[in-house]
Amino acid sequence: MIQFRDLQKQYAALRADIDSAIARVCASAHFIGGDEVSALERELMQYVGATHCISCANGTDALSLALMAWELGPGDAVFVPDFTFFASAEAPALIGATPILVDVDAGTFNIDPRKLEQAIKAVMEEGRLTPRAVVTVDLFGLPADYPAIRSLCDTYGLLILEDAAQAFGGSIKGQKAGSFGDISITSFFPAKPLGCYGDGGAVFTDNHAWATLIQSYAVHGKGTMKYDNVRIGMNSRLDAIQAAILRVKLAAFKDHELEAVNGVAEYYGKGLKCTGLRLPVVPDGYYSSWAQYTVCLPEAIDRNALQKRLKQQGIPTMVYYPKPLSQQPALENTAQWFDDNGVSEELCRTVLSLPIHPYLETEELDQIISAVSEFCNTMGGNEGSQYD
Repeated sequence: MIQFRDLQKQYAALRADIDSAIARVCASAHFIGGDEVSALERELMQYVGATHCISCANGTDALSLALMAWELGPGDAVFVPDFTFFASAEAPALIGATPILVDVDAGTFNIDPRKLEQAIKAVMEEGRLTPRAVVTVDLFGLPADYPAIRSLCDTYGLLILEDAAQAFGGSIKGQKAGSFGDISITSFFPAKPLGCYGDGGAVFTDNHAWATLIQSYAVHGKGTMKYDNVRIGMNSRLDAIQAAILRVKLAAFKDHELEAVNGVAEYYGKGLKCTGLRLPVVPDGYYSSWAQYTVCLPEAIDRNALQKRLKQQGIPTMVYYPKPLSQQPALENTAQWFDDNGVSEELCRTVLSLPIHPYLETEELDQIISAVSEFCNTMGGNEGSQYD
């Protein structure tokens, strides 16, 4: 059976180095912090192009740590794309800030700069909240439109928190995801482009004062040492075994995995171009790390029926995401939005993610493309989509 993201095949390819790395940590008995974590932070910092890298327990904590360093809270507005994973809005809501949910671009799935400016102006005109930050999300592997977003944020005095968890390795004109925010974060959840064998995350910034605060908040608000507690923090550390695994996987990611997954996406693009599906867009100058290969189905295609047919043929699929954040019950009395967010709602009805990873073989790709094409041609999928 085809795997959606084949971590078993990846482990088989990297097994000798991963096993050796785990054994090295076990032999050292340094399981929290230590040389492996420090070395990983240096390697990540160098790859992304940031001055500071602070590892932590997971991507959601990374978001929270950044917001805490900025001292955001009640009365502050944080702008978040409506079409994304819950954590992007959960983190600001958890510290008492108000997530302002903004519609996304139909082609890239990322926050729409035009809609973002409209939302900023609406918050300012209402006068109840103070616009403070934008949580940009580099969805499915593609960095957001940072030239436009940075210009807006400079104009209105907002900070950028880049959620690069799905786009590690992606870039715009050679500049890596994880370096576009005033603070940027990533997640090492196993299914991410660079994932560990559990939970993990990291924060990147060029600001020394913020980096110092984040390091403190991540370890119970420590001062000069862990028993000198100068502020209220959290317990959010990356363990040494995960760091050792990530060092092996980072080397493979840079050496061949990123190139390979782009080859898979290119193969999909050629094979699916006559199906009537709206295929992912990568703008000129952008490079995706393809956390997901997400297509949009025209009205003629029943998504549930297509998923069922593919499952019968041993082909897994996923829906990222079945509902926008503006329809999440937990945010009903917490978040705010100023538009109908129609693109986000339409995407939730039509998106479908196909298997993608660096170890997907040509025979497997041909099987997926053939099955999808056959279903679409039978159901009249060549009619296209309203966004074509």
